[in-house]
Amino acid sequence: MPEQIVDLHIHSRYSRACSNRLELPNIANVCVEKGINIVSTGDFTHPFWFKDIQDLLQEDGSGFLKLRDGSSPTMFVIGTEISCVYKHKDKVRRLHILVFAPSIESAGAFIAALEDRGVNLKSDGRPIMGISGKEIVQLCRDIDKRMVVIPAHAWTPWFAVFGSKSGYDSLEECFEELTPDIFAIETGLSSDPPMNRRLSQLDKIALVSNSDAHSLEKLGREANVLRFDSEASYDKMWEIIKSGDRKKFLYTIEFYPEEGMYHYDGHRECKVSMKPSETKKEKEICPVCKKKLTIGVMHRVDDLADRKEKEVANSFVPYRYIVPLREIIANSFEVGATSKKVEKEYRSMLQKLGNEFAILLYIEIEKIKKAVSDENIATGIENMRQGKVKIISGYDGVYGEVDVFPKGRVVKYSQLKLD
Repeated sequence: MPEQIVDLHIHSRYSRACSNRLELPNIANVCVEKGINIVSTGDFTHPFWFKDIQDLLQEDGSGFLKLRDGSSPTMFVIGTEISCVYKHKDKVRRLHILVFAPSIESAGAFIAALEDRGVNLKSDGRPIMGISGKEIVQLCRDIDKRMVVIPAHAWTPWFAVFGSKSGYDSLEECFEELTPDIFAIETGLSSDPPMNRRLSQLDKIALVSNSDAHSLEKLGREANVLRFDSEASYDKMWEIIKSGDRKKFLYTIEFYPEEGMYHYDGHRECKVSMKPSETKKEKEICPVCKKKLTIGVMHRVDDLADRKEKEVANSFVPYRYIVPLREIIANSFEVGATSKKVEKEYRSMLQKLGNEFAILLYIEIEKIKKAVSDENIATGIENMRQGKVKIISGYDGVYGEVDVFPKGRVVKYSQLKLD
């Protein structure tokens, strides 16, 4: 079976700050355009979204679902993100956790269990509940042993298992005797595999990368590439991820972590961005307003790591950095990524070349040059593949920036003035 691209963390139109266009048929169609084969439903605990899942999707016995009308090959896995806010060991913890179910029946039982505990599931696609991470694992165990729990964006300062503001220093501290049930964590946009592999405590933990998409355009900005020996299924997918078998878990697709909004330390209001070493010299105090800085992912990894980056072994699952195609086109044209000019070129490229991941990762540059209106686009893709990018790191909720033209743009002959 060919490579399967998997995105296990997205949201629906019922989550706050998410696009109204995030509906199941639209998600399925955009996954085809992007080249995503398997995608999470997201938000299955929301009653209206769960009804959409029941009405619009159909189980086929594999643990995956497809659109009932047969209009798309996209496979859905029943998944959601929940927000656990609770007090543990004299500290308020705020954890975002991904939960996956192998069937609509199991998902329904999980929903019922949360409702029995008084959780308000109608308020948001990502519900907030006063239940600990450990209790969520036990709850899933009791409902269906095939359910899977994965800490989401594990390093985000405010809402993550290793977050500097409300997290833990180890998985064992959080999940205690149920820690063996946690076989994977999500790295999140602000960290990448080399950063996570600096912690020996994660050596036996799989690292998954997902988009956490709040709009259709963000689907697949991070993903996982798996190879199934036979037909894909829910159980086989988790077996591959858990095993870390490099013949089957081929690689993760990564957002440049510097582009994430919590990579460096900083203070957004004062426009202060600092490396961990600089922050430590300032004793974590903003040099402008003298308030405490938001400690970013890089700093937090540095605090917990017991290895230097150069000591990280190369025996783990590989990874590849990408820049979304719309951003490369926008970078080439020097316009916004949501402009009509970018969208027109994007659609033209898909029509001529195929899906977005094929364009970004596989198709020969010379073939791309022949299909685009501006050869800068092909140059940008080539630079991305070779890692020739200029990066400004994100901090304290401010996204970083990646420029695929670090040494300037190609100048066409027709643009030269001949005197």
